[in-house]
Amino acid sequence: MTLTDALEILTQRIPERTVCIHANGYVSRAGCAIRDRDECFYMIGSMGLAPSIGLGVALAKPTRRVLVLDGDGNVLMNPGALASIGAAAPRNLYHVCFDNGVHASTGGQRTISDRVHLEDVARACGYRWSGRVETIDAHVVDAFLAREGPAFLLVRIGLGPPGPPGPRVPHTPEAMTLRLRRALTS
Repeated sequence: MTLTDALEILTQRIPERTVCIHANGYVSRAGCAIRDRDECFYMIGSMGLAPSIGLGVALAKPTRRVLVLDGDGNVLMNPGALASIGAAAPRNLYHVCFDNGVHASTGGQRTISDRVHLEDVARACGYRWSGRVETIDAHVVDAFLAREGPAFLLVRIGLGPPGPPGPRVPHTPEAMTLRLRRALTS
């Protein structure tokens, strides 16, 4: 299963009005290509900060579900965000990490996710629930989103075909910020 495969399954099950914060790199490119909505914010640069932005949105809007879509390289770049999420314990925050074991968008350099089990790190940081799956399907997504947050799901994926999984995100950071603000007030 590739990142695109996993995101296609996941995005079909995301409830309406869910705010989705996408990590930079291929997660943003694939996510935008599959299902772009006003409630989506795509990181452009700022590696490792999607969970921090997701935490801010979850705390500011406790009645809205917030889904952070992340990659193993991004989580490893900023593990302190996991501790901040665990300490704040927002019940509306869900964190999915797609783990392919490499920094795919920068040339395929290996990460250390084969030795540092990120779901264990999330659990140690105070997430209410944390788990790992080798593949994702509708049942896995529904069960995950039915949990109380903060919840962390690591999905093992393989490398996709060479090249990016979609075009670059067409929105500027300013435009994404404005559309997300509008979506959060509706």
